[in-house]
This record gives sequence, structure tokens and C-alpha cells, in this order.
Amino acid sequence: RGVDGRERASYTGPTTEHGEDLTLPRLFTVQEAEALLPELTEIVQGLQERSRELQAIRRELAAAARRASGNGHLEKGASEGSRRRAEELVAEINRLHARILALGCELKGIEEGLIDFPAERDGRTVYLCWRLGEPGIAWWHELDAGFAGRQPL
Repeated sequence: RGVDGRERASYTGPTTEHGEDLTLPRLFTVQEAEALLPELTEIVQGLQERSRELQAIRRELAAAARRASGNGHLEKGASEGSRRRAEELVAEINRLHARILALGCELKGIEEGLIDFPAERDGRTVYLCWRLGEPGIAWWHELDAGFAGRQPL
């Protein structure tokens, strides 16, 4: 409540005239990023599993479509179930990706298990870089460099 006793809206950070959030990204220290690695390991492994299953279903559906184009008969029951499962997998992948974003990280590659963490180095924003299976954060790169531009900390 304000001094006059009326309710006040809480301040949520800078926004554009259309209400879009202009809050700067969270900047991580190496220790903060490493503290998230157990959770990120679980999330990325889940993404990889679901992605592999989705790819298999897509191959199965493509093969069924090729067979149907050859004989004019679509295996309706199997295809319907596969399509539903594919939709579920896409929703799960989106949910897991949203968890990564909520932590303040950026997913750079599901197959590779690449995660970037915005950080400050020498007064500028860079990425701390981690790949699934690495024991800790040992690399960084410029925002526009990508994985190939990784440098040791």
C-alpha cells in the first residue's frame, strides 16, 4: 500500500510500452552454474531420451506414409497412436526446455547436451559453456562464437 493507503502494483522490472519484460539476463558465476549441473544433467538426459523417441516415431510415420502411397492403405490405428505419442513428446520436450530457460540458462543442442550460462568476463557478457558429461564448468566463449570458439577458463 502506498502512503495514501491505496493498493499499489508491485514493480516487476523495466518493460516496453507494450509490457514486454526488458530485464537483463541473469549472469552466473562458475560456482552458481556448477550448482545447477545435477538438475541440468537430469533435464538434458530427459530431453535426449524424448528426442530420440520422437525421431523414431517420425521415421515410423514417414515409413507408413510411404507404404500408404504405394498401396493406398494407411495403417490408421497405429498411425493415430504414434501421432498422439509424438504430440505428447513435443509437449514434454517443450516443458523441459522451459525448465532450462527458467533457470536462466540457454539450451544450445539437445543431441550434444550443450548448455550456455550468461556470465561476466572482463566487464562484458560472455557464455560459460557446459556439455553433458563434463564434470564441471571449464569453458567459456563469446556470445557470437558458439561451441567451436570455446576457451578454457
